[in-house]
Amino acid sequence: MRRAAVAIAAGAMAVSLAACGSAEEADGGSGDSTKSAAKGDNIKVGLLLPENKTARYEKFDRPLIEQKIKELTNNKAEIQYNNARQDANLQAQQVDTMITNKVDVLILDAVDAKAIKNSVQKAVDQGIKVVAYDRLAEGPISAYTSFDNVQVGKTQGEALLEALGDKAEDGQIVMMNGSITDPNAAMFKEGAHSVLDGKVKVGKEYDTKEWSPDNANANMEAAISAIGKNKIVGVYSANDGMAGGIITALKSAGLDVPVTGQDAELAAVQRIVAGEQFMSVYKPYAPEAEAAAAMAVALAKGESLDSIAKDKVDSESAKAVPSVLVDVTSLTQENINDTVIKDGVYTAEEICTGKYKAACDKLGIK
Repeated sequence: MRRAAVAIAAGAMAVSLAACGSAEEADGGSGDSTKSAAKGDNIKVGLLLPENKTARYEKFDRPLIEQKIKELTNNKAEIQYNNARQDANLQAQQVDTMITNKVDVLILDAVDAKAIKNSVQKAVDQGIKVVAYDRLAEGPISAYTSFDNVQVGKTQGEALLEALGDKAEDGQIVMMNGSITDPNAAMFKEGAHSVLDGKVKVGKEYDTKEWSPDNANANMEAAISAIGKNKIVGVYSANDGMAGGIITALKSAGLDVPVTGQDAELAAVQRIVAGEQFMSVYKPYAPEAEAAAAMAVALAKGESLDSIAKDKVDSESAKAVPSVLVDVTSLTQENINDTVIKDGVYTAEEICTGKYKAACDKLGIK
């Protein structure tokens, strides 16, 4: 049902985006039409992203969001941006700055979804609507967009079982989950366990502080020592950054087993080409970013989200939040041409550098 809702939302969004630049004409929304008329396209949007170690935020999310906001406001919107660099306290300060600067709406990707709750409340108390981006922040948020995160975990788990084949019955896997401060990590874990439990034995499982590749590397080394390298048949890694640290530890131990990932980072795609990483989860950032921009512009103008957000999501502190959930794809050697290259995320030249060229040629990547 979610997938159907996303498909409908995508179609409706195209209609909605074209109309975003005008005030509500037919009192069909829940917003303040007076504010909408007064604001017009001259809105002020705050954008807060969580960290810059993962390549996606600066390379994709930020430029895509900013581009769509400008498009929807005839280039009249003012966009204020900050990156928290994985520091929850710094992000709280950044929210305070946005409040002081009197932004009309805030797009927020929380470092710590629970810790940010008071900051969200402070913003809302000052009349600033908050769009939770990628992670479901606590507090009175007005809208949310992300991927179907339970499905992400299921996709990873299914791919790992496919790669293991009969080995799933005899060996053990290591599960390297994300940070406990990220609600998405809990959903990835839930989805993965729903597929893996009863099919393969989990020898060791970790919640990785700050999604750090270094921490994942240390955890993997500990798991190899505890389980024994001859018993490990695969690794569930919740994202690509950690997969890099995990694969380094595996190589040091002389192990070559399937490893999952997420985000389709360039380094991960290259590892997939080389056969070092089995898969990643490809998440098309454009639909997510454009949904956030569309909802933020609509909220700043006092317009309804009904034609944009076709789903509803509950957090611990907000119910039935208007949401757009975007579907994901398992990225393997077989579909690199049809995903990241076709969508313009990377070119074949960017992927097939130096030592990867021969493998790219063999796979027909072009």
